[in-house]
Amino acid sequence: MKPCEDVNKHKPWIETSYHGVITENMDTVLLDPPLVALDKDAPVPFAGEICAFKIYGQDAPFEAVVLNRTSGEGVLRASGPVDCESQKEYTFIIQAYDCGAGPSGADWKKSHKAVVHIQVDDINEFCPVFREPLYKASVTEGKIYDSILQVEAWDQDCSPQYSQICNYEIVTSGTPFAIDRNGNIRNTERLSYDKQQSYKIMVTAFDCGQKKAKDDVAVHIDVKPVCKPGWQGWNKRVDYEPGTGSKQLFPKMHLETCGGPLSGVRAMVELQTNHIGKGCDRETYSEKSLQKLCGAASGSTDLLPAPSPSTNWTASLLTDSGRDSDLIYRFDGRQAANVPDHVVPQNLTDQFTIATWMKHGPSPGLRAEKETLLCNSDKTETNRHHYSLYVHNCRLVFLLRRDFTQVDTFRPAEFHWKLEQICDKEWHYYVINVEFPAVTLFVDGVTYEPYLVTDDWPIHTSKIDTQLTVGACWQGGEVATPRFTQYFHGSLSGLTIRPGRIETQKVISCLQACKEGLDINSLESLAKDIKFHFNPAQSVLVVEGEDVDSINTAMTKVSYINSRQFPTAGLRRLHITTTVQCFGEDTCLSIPDVKAVVMVLPPSEPRITITGSNRLVRPAADLQGPLGVAPFKELHITSTVMKGDSFGGFRRPGVMEVMHNLDYCDILLIGEELNPDRESLEIRHSALLGKHLDATNSTSGISIYGVDSMAHYEQALRQVRYRSWRPATLSERRFRLTCSELNGRYTSNEFNLEVSVLHRSAPVEHVNHMAAQPQYMRPVHHPLMIHTLNSHMSGTAPPAATVVIVVCIAALVVIVVIGVYRIHTTHQEESREDEDEVKDPEEWDNSALTITVNPMERS
Repeated sequence: MKPCEDVNKHKPWIETSYHGVITENMDTVLLDPPLVALDKDAPVPFAGEICAFKIYGQDAPFEAVVLNRTSGEGVLRASGPVDCESQKEYTFIIQAYDCGAGPSGADWKKSHKAVVHIQVDDINEFCPVFREPLYKASVTEGKIYDSILQVEAWDQDCSPQYSQICNYEIVTSGTPFAIDRNGNIRNTERLSYDKQQSYKIMVTAFDCGQKKAKDDVAVHIDVKPVCKPGWQGWNKRVDYEPGTGSKQLFPKMHLETCGGPLSGVRAMVELQTNHIGKGCDRETYSEKSLQKLCGAASGSTDLLPAPSPSTNWTASLLTDSGRDSDLIYRFDGRQAANVPDHVVPQNLTDQFTIATWMKHGPSPGLRAEKETLLCNSDKTETNRHHYSLYVHNCRLVFLLRRDFTQVDTFRPAEFHWKLEQICDKEWHYYVINVEFPAVTLFVDGVTYEPYLVTDDWPIHTSKIDTQLTVGACWQGGEVATPRFTQYFHGSLSGLTIRPGRIETQKVISCLQACKEGLDINSLESLAKDIKFHFNPAQSVLVVEGEDVDSINTAMTKVSYINSRQFPTAGLRRLHITTTVQCFGEDTCLSIPDVKAVVMVLPPSEPRITITGSNRLVRPAADLQGPLGVAPFKELHITSTVMKGDSFGGFRRPGVMEVMHNLDYCDILLIGEELNPDRESLEIRHSALLGKHLDATNSTSGISIYGVDSMAHYEQALRQVRYRSWRPATLSERRFRLTCSELNGRYTSNEFNLEVSVLHRSAPVEHVNHMAAQPQYMRPVHHPLMIHTLNSHMSGTAPPAATVVIVVCIAALVVIVVIGVYRIHTTHQEESREDEDEVKDPEEWDNSALTITVNPMERS
């Protein structure tokens, strides 16, 4: 046996297995049991000592180091970086080696193989990260959700302690949401779409080591309204610019039905204009002008005209005329007016018409009294009613008692109508056409026959005068003191009576027609299944169809139109009611009503201007002529409005001339009234032919009325003639002209004109007076001549000079007399030309023109 073999007899011994733990990014491994190798050859040097531990395994990043060769203690440590996220565990083989038989290490022995299992401990080096950069969800309003959505974060750490997410938290404060530890977000209260349509909240996450996410995540939650059937896409206010024609009211409107199958839709659009004028926007011309405009027969009597010196019986009545000059009389049960006898039609005949606007409500009290609109009764002694129109218990009654001279049998006398319109507190237009014994009532253009007709005996003929009263009935007999009775409560406007003729349906429709209403654009583009119809006033439109898309298209074409050039500004309410039908059911969806307004913007107000010569100087002979003079021959009427235009981003005002109608022009005398015995102011009927004009005159002046163009008014006014057949006592006449549009809503300037009369006087010998010179020529003074004459009169001139002066003066007087004669002859010729209306007579204005006439120039 060799000696070395005798020395190193035993192999080292180690445990059969080891378990170790290493913290990532550290190098020391804690082994259990500790790494110790034993050798039975100890304490023999070298043979009993441990020199090395060797590791066997694929790329195990560890090494074993001998700490003490004698005791065999060793340590296991990492030879490179150990990352738990890369590898959590390692398993490899380790063996111990002794030092051999001597210093050379020859004849070394190794232990058996031991298995080493290493676990890598994690450290919390990573923050949680959300899996999505943004989370979105939507909820329906009014519901509480257990979970709206779930957010999820993760952690790159390898251990459960640091890789798991233990908590989530909403960072945004004051939100109606909560989140649990699993990332489920829920709402803590019922959400409202009207209150808030969307929410944005920020959420963070924590791992189990309480490390917070580096970046928070945004969560967007949209609130959807509960699917409510109804109209969508409409505006609560629509502005209407005057003069723009038809304007769409709901260009983007559509009906939401929540997906239900429908068999039909019916929509009713109502334009509410009760607060505008007399129920809607109508022309506010005077009743006479409107009748002329609508082609009504002449001869009607206005029983409620505007107060004036000639129509003063309405002066004591209450007026409500604050709406664009629309003349309205309000009766509160204490006012009435007696119509003068000269105004009252004396013979109504068997055919006549009574028309009026009326607004009336239910009468107070249990037993309502008669409320008289119009009454013709005995003025004294008895209390007989010959004809009257009154309201009683929301019934309209017309009384007509004939006398024995017309009929002597039992005949119809009272005609009763019971209509909702009589007491609905709204404006309506009433027309009673009498063709005795038949009486027909029109309300807003619709015909109504009386539901009750009672007969009576005719009235006995008497010589008692009658009294026509508006707003009550006159009781002149059978009482101690004559008084009004049966007062009316309500409002009236345009009360007229026309004897001898009845009104046609066409004229009635024209007189009560609204100038605003609903309309439908592009009828040809509507679907074939769409049905629609308007009421007569075009304030109500009904649209029906089977298909929702067709209904939507039709509703987008509903428009508002106002044909007035100067409409009444203000709002008009719109109301849409909708009924939806489903298959096999009467109604299946409840569609909320739509309430909107049309705001009619104020029109540009016109400025009516009358221009012309303010002074007319004419010789007396012209005023005495058969035609007199035409004071307004050079008259011009224009109208302008202020319009804004855009320039360079700024809006600047500008004046623009406009054309519109007028409804009257009044020529009033300033000073004394006309004396019919010596002067007249009139217009020939031929001047009004072909125009919608009429005229009335009095001692106060002349009024031309009717709805017509400014050009026609100009033509008519230029043909107004003033004549005086006694001009000797007249030096001047002054006139004032004003014109109106819309019954005084817009008035012109006051145009004043003075007509001066030139009087001829006999010539005198005194040369200084220039007596032979007509007054319509401005005197031309010759200072030298006057000076010489004065010198002669002072007695300082030499005799020869005096003779020369006298001769010159005599010659001058002869020349002047001849000139005056020829001028007078010329004016007579011009007056004859004026009579033939070939051309205007010559006019001189003393205030602006100096004329010198040389008689020798005329041959």
